[in-house]
Amino acid sequence: MNDSQKWFVLVFILAFGGLLYLLAPVLMPFAFAAILAYLGDPLVDRLETLQFRGWRLNRTLAVMVVFSGIIFSIAALLIVIIPALEYQISEFIDKLPSYLNWINKSVVPVLQKYLGRTIRPLREDQLINLIKSHWQNGDGVAENLIESVSHSGAVIVGWVMNLVLIPVITFYLLRDWDDLVVRIHDLFPRRFAGTVAKLASEADVVLGAFMRGQFYVMLALGVIYSVGLWLVDLELALVIGMMAGLVSFVPYMGAITGIVFACIAALLQFQDAMHLLPVLIVFGVGQSMEGMLLTPWLVGNKIGLHPVAVMFAVLAGGRLFGFLGVLLALPVASVIMVLLRHIHERYTFSGFYSNG
Repeated sequence: MNDSQKWFVLVFILAFGGLLYLLAPVLMPFAFAAILAYLGDPLVDRLETLQFRGWRLNRTLAVMVVFSGIIFSIAALLIVIIPALEYQISEFIDKLPSYLNWINKSVVPVLQKYLGRTIRPLREDQLINLIKSHWQNGDGVAENLIESVSHSGAVIVGWVMNLVLIPVITFYLLRDWDDLVVRIHDLFPRRFAGTVAKLASEADVVLGAFMRGQFYVMLALGVIYSVGLWLVDLELALVIGMMAGLVSFVPYMGAITGIVFACIAALLQFQDAMHLLPVLIVFGVGQSMEGMLLTPWLVGNKIGLHPVAVMFAVLAGGRLFGFLGVLLALPVASVIMVLLRHIHERYTFSGFYSNG
């Protein structure tokens, strides 16, 4: 590659990054649909290979089956989970005055004894009114959401367009996924095609481990934590369990977050430190199942991203490109990691390294 070609590649990367930054709000439904298509493509490929009495599904029928499953699963989760979340949070808010009263009478005096009089009692009326004004204005999540977006016609149009575009784009991407991969591969110069294919395969292994395997691990942990906390009679079981499951894409972060919030909720609800033990057992069982069963079965032995790299990628992507950056953070980070691994391999086998 001569100097002019290098400058062309550099200018192209900078122009592409600038265009991506400017079009970030428009590209969000396309990125979300691409993630859904990426998650569903292996299942579509597997359905295409199945035979029943000599009859085989074509690509379009296989896509329709997987696409219907994705839409049904998302709709079922929303219908079941959102009302339950709203109910649990509403119940917590209704009982908040008694919780705050217990904190002021039992917890604050102990803190003042050991930390000094700088610890002041909580202002119950101000805190309760603040929470209720943000939660109960509109009598629920759905009504509050509708009321908030009804002030702007453009926002409503954007929501509707995204709800319509994402399923449509997902369907077409699923149907043409293999053809798109081949066409993108054909765009690269032939002398780089082999290297690009090798790097893309390695990136797919890393990305698949996080976006397919880890996705299923997150859902499984959310169910395990929610059911476990429900069995120990914690009122915010679904809220805390699902939150801990969703955060668990960073190893141990989900368990740590869940333990902290679950212990606080247990202390407020039961007002007894003995009830912390069942909470710790629930998360201990969840972590044991993740390490011994879920991760080996769903993720396998693939080499994934370092937890610090995951956190940095998500935060940096969100800072630069908003929600679109959060969606693209892990794919971009996996590609960068594979490229860095390839560069490191080339460097260690170079004469500059061996003769240095």
